[in-house]
Amino acid sequence: MTTFPALAFELPPEDRASSPYTGYTRAHWEAATDGLLHAAWRWATPGGARLDLPGPPSHSGVRSDGLEGYARTFLAAAFRVAGAGGEDPHHWLDRYARGLASGTRTPGRDDAESWPLVLDHTVQGQPMVESASVALGLRLTRPWLWDRLKPGVRDRTEQWLRGALRHLPSGNNWYLFPYTVAGFLESVGRGDAETARARERALELLEGWYRGDGWYADGDGRAFDHYNGWALHLYPVLDAHLAGDGQASALHGARLREHLESFSLMFGGDGAPLYFGRSLTYRFAASAGIALGAVSGHTPLAPGVSRRLVNGSLRYFLERGASGTDGLLNLGWHGPHTATLQTYSGPASPYWASKAFVALLAPAGHPLWASAEEAAPSEGPDRVLSVPAPGFLVQSTRADGIVRLHNHGSDHVRPDEGESAADADPHYARLAYSTATGPTSAANTADNHLSVTVDGVRSARRRIHPLGVGHGDGWGWAGSWHVPVFPGSPTVPGLRVESVTVARGRHELRVHRVLGAPDGARAELTGWATEPGGPVRSQLYGLHGWETREEVRAPQGTAFTRWAVLPRLAADTTGTAVLVALASLTAEPPEPPSGPRPTAGPAHSADPLETVVDEVEVRRRTGPDGVTVEVRWAEDGTRTRIAFGRGTVAVDHA
Repeated sequence: MTTFPALAFELPPEDRASSPYTGYTRAHWEAATDGLLHAAWRWATPGGARLDLPGPPSHSGVRSDGLEGYARTFLAAAFRVAGAGGEDPHHWLDRYARGLASGTRTPGRDDAESWPLVLDHTVQGQPMVESASVALGLRLTRPWLWDRLKPGVRDRTEQWLRGALRHLPSGNNWYLFPYTVAGFLESVGRGDAETARARERALELLEGWYRGDGWYADGDGRAFDHYNGWALHLYPVLDAHLAGDGQASALHGARLREHLESFSLMFGGDGAPLYFGRSLTYRFAASAGIALGAVSGHTPLAPGVSRRLVNGSLRYFLERGASGTDGLLNLGWHGPHTATLQTYSGPASPYWASKAFVALLAPAGHPLWASAEEAAPSEGPDRVLSVPAPGFLVQSTRADGIVRLHNHGSDHVRPDEGESAADADPHYARLAYSTATGPTSAANTADNHLSVTVDGVRSARRRIHPLGVGHGDGWGWAGSWHVPVFPGSPTVPGLRVESVTVARGRHELRVHRVLGAPDGARAELTGWATEPGGPVRSQLYGLHGWETREEVRAPQGTAFTRWAVLPRLAADTTGTAVLVALASLTAEPPEPPSGPRPTAGPAHSADPLETVVDEVEVRRRTGPDGVTVEVRWAEDGTRTRIAFGRGTVAVDHA
């Protein structure tokens, strides 16, 4: 039986009648907010302007980190008080009002209280991020905080916030920070041409970043991740909701609704969101879009399903050590985990998790809390869902509650950025991610990766070019290609890798075509990284073209285990090669063997993959670069055909 660390603060008793899956109620959310805030405020400066939480500073420095502590916890307090109609039993808003007055008195001064100025993202950008949380917190609590401030404090606060309107954001979701600041200023009668232009510019960019299926790219490239829910949807939808703007609400709300059609499947049966993309230390902020959909009414989900998802995500992290023994959200995933972090992460960064508390804007009688929990999408029948815009294939299995994301479209590489193996990001570059595993560190063997080794150097996957996605009844596929890049020497002329994943049940058919491999090259494919002997098991089995199989160690582990192993296939490759394998990730107990266990895999393997496919045929077609891979599934005789052309791929399954 799994045991979890005790929380540093007390939660109410579970209510299994209304929440049969999690036991959580709205009261648990209020108690969690209060517990996290009490822990954080122990580290406040005397004037309350900064919360200087313990830990290594971010690259923005300790003064910015202290502002971050104020702003992000203020957002949690604002949702808490606004959702309770102004009731503030712990007097949170008095503390934040005092801190606001202290922080804006002499901004830019190097003392214990003054906030840093908001400047360009290339100079001193982090305060711009925090200005949005300050502005949103003030907007949510206007009757109980802003309206009671002295005129001079209001004027100083406006001047500090306007720094966000007058300086350059980073070229991504950051444009929604001045948008949010401007929305607040307009809501309190302080709008002008400057605020109007900030909002107009953000919406112009947002339109260009919208790629369909409810998904935005985070900037001009192909970065698709949790920023969709906790930023790109949250700010415009919440702004329209608070303003009562029906036209904006209809536009942005429809996109959020469509986003949740696919995103709602990306939570495991244990409540875990997918471990994928950057800023994962924000943890249960991943449920913010689910909560906002329920609050605003822009959701395809029944209230009980939304309740189950948001409750499950909060509980998942609280009971696995996210808040530590001191009640502070730590830098990591379950507990502290350095590999989860980016250089912009500081001690207070995890408090962007506060965005999940948007759920508290639904009052006690709201359907979100009045409806009993219902099963999450991943707790229903096995599903495979393709999402064309980001190039995702989502695969869930009911027996173990694991959700897998096969990534054939999100790379976090800017259009103007060169491809360098040194910049390969484990949180985007891998072929697959899940709710039960994390990628290995950059210093260990990469999991879920097709590499080409040339002159003893392994390649990395950077820019991902989608080839298409699709799904049918119980199956789906996604494909992409990339140019392998190498440390020290960017590329090998003519070398290219095309990759297709076909998902069915818990099985993943992985087909790769390597083109232009130089003499002496070697291809390697790895599977999922898991704990040796643990409940989550990884398998990888070569069907065609692969020559050897071994188990590789990853001593730095993952966010889910301190030490990991992963399976690897390898084959010498020259020119063009077609390589076919089966992979599996499961926590479903293996069936007792009826005979000797196969010797080809590690002792903790799940049911063997050797019998899943009973026929593989690879044949060349007429025309340039034409090749077809056909696989027959032993269970029912269904055939999967993958036809590669020149820069194209077509898949059918019948």
